[in-house]
Amino acid sequence: MNVPSWRMGGITVPEVEEYAYSLLPARDEVVAEIEADAARNDVPIVGPMVARLLYQLALMTGAKRVFEMGSAIGYSTIWWARGVGEGGEVIYTDGNPQNANKARRYFERAGVEQRIKICTGDALELLSEQKEPFDIIFNDVDKRSYPRVLRLVAPKLRKGGLFVTDNTLWSGLVAKDAAPDDRETKAIQEFNRLLYASPEFYANVLPIRDGVTVAIRL
Repeated sequence: MNVPSWRMGGITVPEVEEYAYSLLPARDEVVAEIEADAARNDVPIVGPMVARLLYQLALMTGAKRVFEMGSAIGYSTIWWARGVGEGGEVIYTDGNPQNANKARRYFERAGVEQRIKICTGDALELLSEQKEPFDIIFNDVDKRSYPRVLRLVAPKLRKGGLFVTDNTLWSGLVAKDAAPDDRETKAIQEFNRLLYASPEFYANVLPIRDGVTVAIRL
């Protein structure tokens, strides 16, 4: 049996993490199927604990426009779409058309396809083309691109909006000296330093799963 990626690389005490996951209610049929699909095909997804946080953030802020950078097969997109509710819009981005086609089918089955705009291509380029500000921007692209994302995101986010980034503790590797050829860890370390020092954001990293940073646009 494949171990789902969202249950690997945790940065909390294993017993505490197991307890936290044990509290989660069962997911609906479509979401559960995506989790199984991701585990079977080694597709990275945020998993149910982080997904519940994303949904909660959308509800708490009354978000209606969400831009998702790096959507894969649409797992987190569905949670965002449910969070923005009727009349809301989530922009899905992924560079793989096969992922987008699979995600589209999941969106239809989940009944949220009308709230999602599917865009294929480079997420950073797609964000740079946007004209209207977003309530939430979710960053889950290639880790080496994280510093570039930070340079792009502020003008695309309304004041008081949220910039949410996954994998910011990177299995704890960010707390160690990165190997010279470890570009991913170095990029995340740089991103974390720059975000916390930025006068445009107020950020906190939440130590759940692989680390989720939530920053408010000042």
